[in-house]
Amino acid sequence: MRVKKIKVGIREVKEVLEDFVRAGEAIEEGEEVKKEVGIYFESIEAFRKALTPKRLELIHLIKEHSPQSIHELSKLAERDIKNVADDVELLTNLGLVEVRRRKEGRKEIVPKVKYDAIELRIAV
Repeated sequence: MRVKKIKVGIREVKEVLEDFVRAGEAIEEGEEVKKEVGIYFESIEAFRKALTPKRLELIHLIKEHSPQSIHELSKLAERDIKNVADDVELLTNLGLVEVRRRKEGRKEIVPKVKYDAIELRIAV
């Protein structure tokens, strides 16, 4: 698998809005704007609440073991299936986990991690 880095950063709302305005002005002037993809949190506390050690463990387990269902993942993690399902949903909403539904059988949700590293950037 090729290496793909997911950028995770800490940025204040004011900074994000300023970047948005600058990009809009550049587009109006016909300039090319570089696309930046990442997940940004307002504070380190918000980051720590979203990416808890248990959620990071789920990412690792998905990457290493390729579970074929949330049930299988919950067994690997030795955690309650509802809590694992909730965490996978949050990680999916953040873009850190992809899910697909198997059509055969019980229509299981299959979680996937298609990157090798999470890169954290903190502006100073």
